[in-house]
Amino acid sequence: MPELPEVETIVRSLRDGGQFGPPILGRRITGADVFWKRTIAVPEADIFCAELVGQEVLSVGRRGKNILIHLKDADLLFHLRMSGELRVESMYNEDGYVAPFAPHDRVVLSFSDGFRLVFNNPRKFGRAWLVKNAKEIVGHLGPEPFSEVLDAPRFLAMLHKHHRQLKPLLMNQAFLAGMGNIYTDEALFLARLHPRTLSNMLNFNEAKRLLEAIREVLEKGIRANGASIDWVYRGGEFQNDFNVYQRTGEACVQCGTMIERLVVGQRGTHICPICQSLCE
Repeated sequence: MPELPEVETIVRSLRDGGQFGPPILGRRITGADVFWKRTIAVPEADIFCAELVGQEVLSVGRRGKNILIHLKDADLLFHLRMSGELRVESMYNEDGYVAPFAPHDRVVLSFSDGFRLVFNNPRKFGRAWLVKNAKEIVGHLGPEPFSEVLDAPRFLAMLHKHHRQLKPLLMNQAFLAGMGNIYTDEALFLARLHPRTLSNMLNFNEAKRLLEAIREVLEKGIRANGASIDWVYRGGEFQNDFNVYQRTGEACVQCGTMIERLVVGQRGTHICPICQSLCE
């Protein structure tokens, strides 16, 4: 599943142009097609299509792992989940005919200038919403990792409100928005914390170190356009900088110990057993 850096890369491409096509800012929607109705969470697919016609794209942003497209009179949201992908392309091929859709294209928005925004979603887990205010969908999310109001004391207080293992807590979107399997493993390694450590056992210095580690790995991921680890998301390079994720049996970059794979919170988890020893 694309995590914060991958989603941020897509958002920047939609806003400024990039690897997923030209920017969509200022473009006006002249048509909408839905090829698998359950892709649309809210409203009904036919209403979704009708209400999009005539809307202009004002801005593109992100909240957690959600892509937010602010329109003139509504907010359009996409969550990519396991296999979703957004791309912007010309509606026409080199011969001037309407270009055929790709397999698994579920939602297509046509623009007045001959381009279209396509939501491709092979496993059908991704969803789209059209609402008056994006807060209806993302209002429950926890703070953004880069939020200016999220300092070490607040982060420590957040951790101490729970009696949970660190990894599943960090991946809980209501606790902290945007973290997933990859960047949680990498941040915990950088902070020298075991993923099974209980959140309310951390002291101030450990909480501060963890917050700094989260921000560092996310910043590196964004600079690398995310991580390309399978067919779902391509074009990133952060996989070349993994310290522990998917490096089972390889030597730790810090101490040389073999990286181990555990299951924590029902998720495959990668650690260095020396650098991240669990204090009982």
